[in-house]
Amino acid sequence: MKNDYKDSVDETQEIFLRLEQYDDIFSDFDIRPYSRRALSADFLNEIKRASYDKSNDGIELALYVPAAGRQVSKEPVIAERLSTHFKKHFLLMRQEKRKVIATGLGMVALGIICMVLATLIIFEDPANDFWLSFLVVFLEPAAWFLLWEGMDQIVFTTKDMGPELNFYRKMSHSRGRIIFKSGS
Repeated sequence: MKNDYKDSVDETQEIFLRLEQYDDIFSDFDIRPYSRRALSADFLNEIKRASYDKSNDGIELALYVPAAGRQVSKEPVIAERLSTHFKKHFLLMRQEKRKVIATGLGMVALGIICMVLATLIIFEDPANDFWLSFLVVFLEPAAWFLLWEGMDQIVFTTKDMGPELNFYRKMSHSRGRIIFKSGS
């Protein structure tokens, strides 16, 4: 029974895709060689859909190409291009998430500083001073905006980035696990 479970777990880490030709992987609009060519949005969407329920342990991507159209000499270049794409986009997404968190933390900090300044001004009784009254009116909404918008960035924007980042994390760990097979 343990072996059946292990086999089913191993099987869930594989993505099998059938291609008509190698060009199905790449954008129709990009005419560069396979080593630099942009990946097809349809191809990436299909891999994202197929990888959704896979773990982060790395995924084996099996690409089936008709035997008549298979050119084994091109496959290492294509596999390297796929690996490079996944790794590059994982690093870019991770960097973008860090920037969003840093921006959010900066906004929260500025919001707290504005609240402290508004509180200090109120202790001076700004009712008799136009500029102090203006500062209170300016700082209070700014403080709340910065605080809530910063928290929104930290909590919700990073959460929205999660699925894309998770996809590229999974696929970047599949380096060396992209294989081509003959299929009908």
